Amino acid sequence: MSNARILVVEDDPEISEMIADTLRRRGHVVDVTHSGAEFVQRLKDGEYSLVILDRLLPDAEGAELCRSLRQAGDDVLVFMITAQDALEDKLEGLEAGADDYLTKPFAFAEMAMRVETLLRRADRTAGAQDEELRIGPLCLDRARKKVTVDDAPIELTATEFSLLAHLMQHTDRPVDRMELLNAVWGYDFDPQTNVVEVYILYLRRKLLRATKDVVLRNVRGFGYVLEIESDALEQSSQ
Repeated sequence: MSNARILVVEDDPEISEMIADTLRRRGHVVDVTHSGAEFVQRLKDGEYSLVILDRLLPDAEGAELCRSLRQAGDDVLVFMITAQDALEDKLEGLEAGADDYLTKPFAFAEMAMRVETLLRRADRTAGAQDEELRIGPLCLDRARKKVTVDDAPIELTATEFSLLAHLMQHTDRPVDRMELLNAVWGYDFDPQTNVVEVYILYLRRKLLRATKDVVLRNVRGFGYVLEIESDALEQSSQ
């Protein structure tokens, strides 16, 4: 994993500098800003591999900022931090398009480990040998980081892209949630987390809007599998 350029968006100067110092000592280039307005301007001015985004800023709500990024098609990695520790708050942050979520107070060593896990995962996806994966009309292009159905694009977050890529690599069998946790998120989450189920739901919704020919099925007791719908198979064989 190469050293990354990271933007820290945190209104508490002490916390933001401790985050920045931790990451700089690990070789990363880190910029710091303290408001939503500054965050938006920074993204316009330069390219970042990852953003560490506080959920509660003086002039903006982090989840809304993240949602706006995704709606604009920006797939920069977003690592959200917040003092809100309710499950509903975590799910809202993930639903907005965050790639990971950490509640305060946290250990800065854990924060750095999780940031670098996200960066390694992005590097693995970009450097994968098989540049294209296909199932029916669904195509995932690793090199261009694009997903299309009959050449029409589907907008996915970086996490949704990695999840779909892993499922498309293993269409011969169901993939269980622990395998997905390790392959997509890259480390052990709380075993009680439902982050896999949440992202399966998001991905299934986007696929359903794009095509009825490829379905993401839940195989009870075994996991998840992508399949070509039977009607589509019959049509392709005629």
